Amino acid sequence: MIPSYEDRKESLYMVHRVSKHVSPHLHNSAEFVYVTEGTLELGVGQELYHMEKGDLGIVFPDVIHHYQVLSPQSSKAYYLMASPALCGQFSDDIKKYCPENPVIKKEQVHPDICRVLRLLISELNSKEQNPAVEQAYIQIIMARSMPCFKMIEKCSIGSNDIIYQTVSYVAKHFREELSLEIVAKDLGVSKYVLSRVFSGTFHSNFKQYINEQRLNYVSTLLECTDQTITEICMDAGFESQRTFNRVFQEKYKMTPREYRKLCKNRYLMQE
Repeated sequence: MIPSYEDRKESLYMVHRVSKHVSPHLHNSAEFVYVTEGTLELGVGQELYHMEKGDLGIVFPDVIHHYQVLSPQSSKAYYLMASPALCGQFSDDIKKYCPENPVIKKEQVHPDICRVLRLLISELNSKEQNPAVEQAYIQIIMARSMPCFKMIEKCSIGSNDIIYQTVSYVAKHFREELSLEIVAKDLGVSKYVLSRVFSGTFHSNFKQYINEQRLNYVSTLLECTDQTITEICMDAGFESQRTFNRVFQEKYKMTPREYRKLCKNRYLMQE
């Protein structure tokens, strides 16, 4: 079965629902799954991981995964999606690496994670949401989870599937000068085959997909560092600041300078 690609527009999404079969897919968000009832099977790459009540699974962005419910008993879980930008200092790592085993068993799940999940879903359901608080919650989950994992490069859990090879390659090299021809050559496929992957699976062209990865990286630097906007533009791999400003405004409906100011104001409001 060919994995589907989900281009998630929202930066944060969370629901507590009955678990069900979900076919192989990947997306540009980090996904957290906390089982509250019954059991769940989490498939990542070629492996299937059994989860029971109290277990936490984390799938990093652009990793093919799926879910199966094999038990006849009812199964429920918290499903949380967060953009890499919300993961703060961990955002760069989750683009390049992933856990060798993505499941933290109940005994190792830090109590702070359980508390934060309950607070977060309450926050998202409230009328007065605070983006700074929501980001802080995501970073608490990451900080408590990361020490439990042995990290490996994403390409090491994949298969020969061209979709997986493509997202793994881009996640590792998006800050470099890239072209469709370069990526196709390194992956050993024709540029026409690769072009069809982007249009048919990712529903975008090559440039749009690369820029999306760069913008996710840029937003984190604007929020979490004091680098100049020019430095950030070059660090992310954009060919010019003019291109950077254009694609940034197309996505965020504001300039990079306005975005950084907005983020700082959010933190001041939180304090």
